[in-house]
Amino acid sequence: MKRLLAVVLGAVGLTAWLKRRRQTATTEPEPSPAEDLRAKLAQTKADPETEPAGVPEPEPPAEDVAARRADVHDRARQAMAELRDESE
Repeated sequence: MKRLLAVVLGAVGLTAWLKRRRQTATTEPEPSPAEDLRAKLAQTKADPETEPAGVPEPEPPAEDVAARRADVHDRARQAMAELRDESE
């Protein structure tokens, strides 16, 4: 009885597997995201005039950064002084 049940279940499983295999073989595979990216890359290489969208802006000159840094430190010192005055 156990053997008969095992054979029947095996046949059902094999049938389901073969049916699924035939379905996937007949359907057209979806394009992968990697292929889409490859196509975009090829298009970008073909047209050197286009600039990539993710290019960061150039950094500001060093003097500007130093001035902004000094301004931030001054404002922080003022805020700390105000907090000390409030706590007294």
